[in-house]
Amino acid sequence: MNTAHIADGLRLAPALTRGFSTPIRGLLEAFREWRKYEKLRAHLHGLTDRELIDIGTSRGEIDYVAANRSIDPRGVRS
Repeated sequence: MNTAHIADGLRLAPALTRGFSTPIRGLLEAFREWRKYEKLRAHLHGLTDRELIDIGTSRGEIDYVAANRSIDPRGVRS
């Protein structure tokens, strides 16, 4: 198994980290979160403006929505 496979198949990482120390587990978890953020951000940037309006967000809010996945952006409007 090579490094690209591990990075691509992040679901395998918990089994691979059993023997690792806590700081390394923390780094791997941070890496997983960053990958989720980047994937969501890329997916949202791939949507049309109309599709973004349909889900209640705008192009300018993509970074916020990707960084705060647990917050519904429709409730944040001022």
